[in-house]
Amino acid sequence: MIYSVDVRIEAPVRDTEVTDRVGDAVENIFPGVELDHEPGKLVGETHELERFSERLHEQAILDTARREFAKRRDDDGFSFALKKQAAFKGVVNFSVGNPDELGDIDVHVTVRDPSVDEVIDYIAPPTEDGRPVDPNDR
Repeated sequence: MIYSVDVRIEAPVRDTEVTDRVGDAVENIFPGVELDHEPGKLVGETHELERFSERLHEQAILDTARREFAKRRDDDGFSFALKKQAAFKGVVNFSVGNPDELGDIDVHVTVRDPSVDEVIDYIAPPTEDGRPVDPNDR
């Protein structure tokens, strides 16, 4: 599938943190992201979600991802938050409940083409018995 998305990523950098390590955490999940340092945070943009999708498949957390995307979904896209410490190790761990003490990596995906649902299905397809299924075959 060819999709067109704009992904905005924001990660707070606390005084006790090393900026490059926070950047590494973001890049581990979103390689190729272009990060800029703004006061107190790193802000980046990418148009690529392949590696993120691969991580979701490898970790077998597609249903969890779909639930998180649905929580903050609108007609233009969806948002979610990730734990920085897990991301530093290359692991996707969605932040639920209270934000982490060091702050979470906030991600907002704006979908231009095709639809929001189609992009979500591509990144984190529905599953049956724990295995991804093509939503068109359901």
